[in-house]
Amino acid sequence: MHGWVIYNGHLQSEAFLTFSQWIHNAGKKFDMTIEQRKNNELFVLLDKGKSLLDTLNYQNKPDFVIFIDKDIALAKQLEAIGIPVFNSVQAIATCDNKVDMYPVLHQANIAIPKTVIAPKIFSKANPIQLAHFHQLEKIFQYPFIIKEGYGSYGQQVYLIPNREELEVKISEIADRPFLFQEFIDSSYGRDLRIYVVGNEIVAGLARTAHDDFRANVSVGGTVKAHLPTIKEQKIAIEAAKAVGADFAGVDLLYDEKEEPIVCEVNTSAHIKNIYDYTGVNIAEHIITWIVKKLTS
Repeated sequence: MHGWVIYNGHLQSEAFLTFSQWIHNAGKKFDMTIEQRKNNELFVLLDKGKSLLDTLNYQNKPDFVIFIDKDIALAKQLEAIGIPVFNSVQAIATCDNKVDMYPVLHQANIAIPKTVIAPKIFSKANPIQLAHFHQLEKIFQYPFIIKEGYGSYGQQVYLIPNREELEVKISEIADRPFLFQEFIDSSYGRDLRIYVVGNEIVAGLARTAHDDFRANVSVGGTVKAHLPTIKEQKIAIEAAKAVGADFAGVDLLYDEKEEPIVCEVNTSAHIKNIYDYTGVNIAEHIITWIVKKLTS
């Protein structure tokens, strides 16, 4: 089999390049060629029933694509011409926007923080009726969380201490999708990253930050290997399955009873940290699962 791994050509950080390179290297162990492709090399052309790949007549049209980017429009075109895409467009799109992700997890009866999706605001140009948002004080106690729908590395997650800050933050991000969540103070500065591939747990990390409510490495969190408990395994697998992911990093928090609840599911979670702390090469597990799925 011949495949592609597609990553974002505008993001040249080591984490993105490593993920793509390791997928390429893992393919060699299965005697297959997996070409590394940048999304900005692949322009989508729609013309008289033809698409990009048909029009340019690629000699090595891939048998499958491993998609580690969030260019959903490109992934849709690849699926539309019959190329299997891992993760699927549906899974990527669901997890890319948290406003879409949490209702899917909730409908699957998976434990998540108490959540309210913010009503859509079309433009910050018009006055925002901020008084309506005061009703949230009947649902949440301060502090609580605002999350933007689109965001990575914990950078679009805000801890709101009072009404004044609530109004300031809503005014700032009003024309973007966002939501409100209870603050799980029992999990302040600590979470788990559980990596799921093909409905199986392959590795886990415990992340801790001492000076931030978020445990992301990007905000100073420290990391160590973690052997997930049966409960942690079960909820992580259920969450990945609910969003339709073939592979995903599932982030868990601890509630007041130390029970795991899902913080979010990431379909393009980086794999180098997993290897550095556990010795598990996620790329090899991904290739093993794809080969099994395509040949079964």
